[in-house]
Amino acid sequence: MRKTTLLTAAGLMLAGPARTLAQTVDKEIGNADTPFAHNIRPDRPGQTVTTNMLRPGQVQLETGILRFKPADPNLGTRRSLSTALLRVGFFNHIELRASQGYLHALPTATGRPENGVPVPGFPAGFMPLTVGAKFLASTNQDARSQVVVLAEMTLPNGDASFTNKAYEPSASLLISQQLGERFGLEANLGFRQRGFKAADTKVGQYLGTLALNGPLGRSFGFFAETYATWRQTEKLAPGLTSGLYWRPLPGLRLDATAGQGFGGPTNGFSVGAGLSMRVGGNKITN
Repeated sequence: MRKTTLLTAAGLMLAGPARTLAQTVDKEIGNADTPFAHNIRPDRPGQTVTTNMLRPGQVQLETGILRFKPADPNLGTRRSLSTALLRVGFFNHIELRASQGYLHALPTATGRPENGVPVPGFPAGFMPLTVGAKFLASTNQDARSQVVVLAEMTLPNGDASFTNKAYEPSASLLISQQLGERFGLEANLGFRQRGFKAADTKVGQYLGTLALNGPLGRSFGFFAETYATWRQTEKLAPGLTSGLYWRPLPGLRLDATAGQGFGGPTNGFSVGAGLSMRVGGNKITN
């Protein structure tokens, strides 16, 4: 008998809880006109991915830059990472998505990169591309309680300076609860691994998050999350991310964030800023 791959196992694990939680959603909740349901909710800048689903024909672009201290000292004392995420609303409560990062070259002895050319032995340039989709498990896209399944695949492409590349499948269960008309509590539970063999699950990485976001005024708001990554062979690596955002329009949001990781791949302090834009369906103004 063949060994079960990660994607099959993850799908079976997520299907049960998602189906149970989705059955608690009231179709007649009457929540379609709240700011929380229609104002832009990006999947950045923290570790938490929202349950927000774009409607068919809607397009959303999320970009940002992060200045961080790598856990691996070989990557330098400070690195800058630019990110971009494209989300497209599809039919049947499906959202298609693609994301890619650009790791900026290390500074040289003069304090500036040499024409963007990577320093030998240090990866830089376009990182592997990640593609995937969100699937709505709830019965109503505007309900106060939402359950979404996210499936993604990181491809073995990108700049040649990134070595040991492989296909990396991942799956996550996304849950949210709307509080009032504008606050939201979101939680993620996900798993990522390199390769498709059952043995690869032993070195795969788990991610759990809990985030709260809400308004501080008519167009300003806050974001705060706690998260933790862990593997079967490694200790728990927790972290915190918090920040502020400004939303001058329902489909436009700017944010500034800071984070602190305590071990693992997100160890150290980081600061970032970003811009998110959505085209289509922008009708709420408060």
